[in-house]
Formats: sequence, C-alpha cells, structure tokens
Amino acid sequence: MDENFDEITERLQEAPYWVVDFLPMQVPQESRGQFFAVETYYLASEHRERLVRQFADVVLNLNCYHDLTVDRGEGWIKNPDPATLVTWLDEAMLGGHLCVLIDDGDAMITASDGDTHLTLYNPSPDLLQLFTQLATAAGLHVWQPPKVSNCWLQSTI
Repeated sequence: MDENFDEITERLQEAPYWVVDFLPMQVPQESRGQFFAVETYYLASEHRERLVRQFADVVLNLNCYHDLTVDRGEGWIKNPDPATLVTWLDEAMLGGHLCVLIDDGDAMITASDGDTHLTLYNPSPDLLQLFTQLATAAGLHVWQPPKVSNCWLQSTI
C-alpha cells in the first residue's frame, strides 16, 4: 500500500458518501419539526444505547464479510475485538470520533462528535447493497444527501 491510513482517510472524505440514520431521509432546513430536540433526546437517554446497538449490529455484521481497520485517534487496529468496537462506537456518539477503514481503505465508515448517524464513504455498488441490507435489518436507513452546487451555496450566502 502506497498511502498510509491517514492519507487514505483524507482522500476518502472527498468521495461520495451515504448516511446511516434512524431517519429515512435528511430533515430539510426549513422543517417545522424539532429535529435537534429529538436528536438530543436520543443521545441523552436509554435510546442512545439502542442506537449504538443498531450501529454496532451493522458494523459487526459487516466485519463478517470485510476486514475493518479502526482508529479513534490512538492508532490503527485491524479487526478489533467486537466488544471493544461496540464500546468505541458508544464513545464516539458521546463526543469522540471513530474511523473505520473497510478492506484497508476501499471505503470508510465514520462516527463522531455526538452524531446520531454513521457516514459511509466511497462504497462499491456491492458494498452499498450489503451495507443497506445490514442497516435495514438493524432498523436503520441508508440515504445519500442531495448534492449541493456551488451556485446554490453562493446564492444563499
């Protein structure tokens, strides 16, 4: 491998990505609902444990098919113990960060900073299909955020 894992993660963050979420689609900015209150509720209650378990089910089941190399800011570990990986996912949702390379960097999963979702970067069509099946089985949704053009960004600034 010519690139080190840190270079791979930087490159993958520029790749197309999908969100693994408890919601079936992105909440529009102009939504009249209370997304942030619901997100806070999920992070601060027993629902966080359920969400962590759902994410863990997806990642652990994925590890049955693919090598996972994990970093949470302390170095890379290939195929960590399942219980340890679940603990790291929980810590990431409480304000940490977790980066999971799939098959040494073909794709990547991240969890971070109190988010109620995972992000899947650069999946092949086969990986995306498997990941979607695993997420659905765990009661989660996989969706791709809409692409934002520079023209839209400039017109809203």
